[in-house]
Amino acid sequence: MEQKTAHDFDQELLILFDAYVHGGIDRRTFLDKAAKYAVGGVTAAMLLEQLSPKFLEAQVIKPGDSRIEQEHIEFPSPNGYGTMRGYLARPTGASGKAPGVLVIHENRGLNPHIEDIARRLAVDGFVAFAPDALFPLGGYPGDEEKARELFPKLEQPKTQQDFIAASRFLAKRPECNGKIGAVGFCYGGGMVNFLATQLGTELSAGVAFYGSSPNLADVPKIKAPLMIQSAENDPRINAAWPDFENALKTAKVSYERHLYPGTQHGFNNDTTPRYDAAAAKLAWGRTVTFFRQHVR
Repeated sequence: MEQKTAHDFDQELLILFDAYVHGGIDRRTFLDKAAKYAVGGVTAAMLLEQLSPKFLEAQVIKPGDSRIEQEHIEFPSPNGYGTMRGYLARPTGASGKAPGVLVIHENRGLNPHIEDIARRLAVDGFVAFAPDALFPLGGYPGDEEKARELFPKLEQPKTQQDFIAASRFLAKRPECNGKIGAVGFCYGGGMVNFLATQLGTELSAGVAFYGSSPNLADVPKIKAPLMIQSAENDPRINAAWPDFENALKTAKVSYERHLYPGTQHGFNNDTTPRYDAAAAKLAWGRTVTFFRQHVR
């Protein structure tokens, strides 16, 4: 099926899809409400298929790329789910230690797109580690619908501890120079903001793509510089930004925020129609530069 762009869909349908992706409505409700946008022989199920990720078509760095070494590795999380698993990608034949970047997925677990993001960072000279929050429930199931159904079953206090443990595990890896950044998308962006409130100086930089705000009372605990990447058409996330920004200013936290005109929530994810190539290129370039500035 031909890959569409956000401009091929009604904005209200995109908002409906966002609600479905984030658990606000179930699949049946989405299909029922999407039916009115299904015209010209297109069904609601076809619309859902068009809006859903196409992982293979969008890979930037293939799993077998000789420039990187990669493995899935378990790590301890005594305050979380006990034992966790993640995807580690690092430059091949690197001389000396490299800075680390924790890569945090959306609310579907460690899917192929997030592994690709980790490989991109490894090609750029970072030790990238992408944990799978769904590991205690069997890991990413290989199906986005099943993953979306599994995610709410996680106990978030434990999952938060799992990502804290993953951060410290990465910092202590023999390939890592001990300095780490964190980048996350959607759920992962919110987790970056959370980690910034919990890790203090253990985190050297955080980049949150369209992520939820942390507990505002914890913002004064943030010591790492933050980069906030925001989509213009993202009312669910953007509604909280003014209060978050005020808290950052009051606490004198170093931050920068970029708002990308005309973009949708998820604009950096090149596996879906919400992807915006120009905005994603600019945002990712800013992200890598930010990490090179603060994590090296």
